[in-house]
Amino acid sequence: MCPRRELVNIKGMSDAKVDKMIEVAGKIESSGFISGYEVSERRKRVKRISTGSSSLNNLLCGGIESMSITEAFGEFRTGKTQLGHTLAVTSQMSLSEGGGAGKVIYIDTEGTFRPERIVKIAERFNMDPAKTLENILYSRALTVDNLISLLIQAGACMMEDTYSLLIIDSIMAPFRVDYSGRGELSERQQTLGKLLSKLLKISEQFNIAVYMTNQVTADPGATMAYGDTKKPVGGNIIAHASTTRLYFKKGKGEQRICRIYDSPLIAETEVPFQLSEGGIIDANE
Repeated sequence: MCPRRELVNIKGMSDAKVDKMIEVAGKIESSGFISGYEVSERRKRVKRISTGSSSLNNLLCGGIESMSITEAFGEFRTGKTQLGHTLAVTSQMSLSEGGGAGKVIYIDTEGTFRPERIVKIAERFNMDPAKTLENILYSRALTVDNLISLLIQAGACMMEDTYSLLIIDSIMAPFRVDYSGRGELSERQQTLGKLLSKLLKISEQFNIAVYMTNQVTADPGATMAYGDTKKPVGGNIIAHASTTRLYFKKGKGEQRICRIYDSPLIAETEVPFQLSEGGIIDANE
């Protein structure tokens, strides 16, 4: 999954060593063609992690999918982080309960992770709050370089233990700070593309779900006559990397609306849900 030139640049790695590694890796797992039936059989390994809301689960054909990237974008206070907190708990439940039966890695770029919220959600699902928090590996990413380093560390952790979910809240926050102006846009998108590629490889290799939140910006080319004037940050790079894209909007009171913005499996539709102390719940529950 790693390009040859990247391996060669690692200190102490000669061309001969890299060639040998690639040869051995090819024997362990073939990168050639397989039949559609084999793809179908591999897809049976996919886990679906409950969102805490039955209507949202139905919309997502069972929940957040493993071996793929799910992106949620929207304005502030639309429930993106709340869903992340809920998933951090439900992913630890057994497969029969709609969980992923594994630990969680939570990378926080905006300082929005709240253990108190995890405790309330764990109590809602009759789980031990202390054990639930113990199973969440947390880190605060302040820069893009820090975020990339944490992803490498996350991969190492997954080699040693069973994880079911990786959360990044939010993916674009450090990029918007570290790269400013049009002059750095090309470099920003290249770095973002590499990071997202690494994320997708991790999700497929370890059969985990990747949930990341994203920010929105005003679209200067849009008008109210043609619908919403906001669009997700990150451009085509993030659009192509995300398997499923969810657009969160505010409703009445604590009610929120989730719309399928892009998905290879699910048609464009939307459902309401609600925010509560115990995480994401059904609307008017």
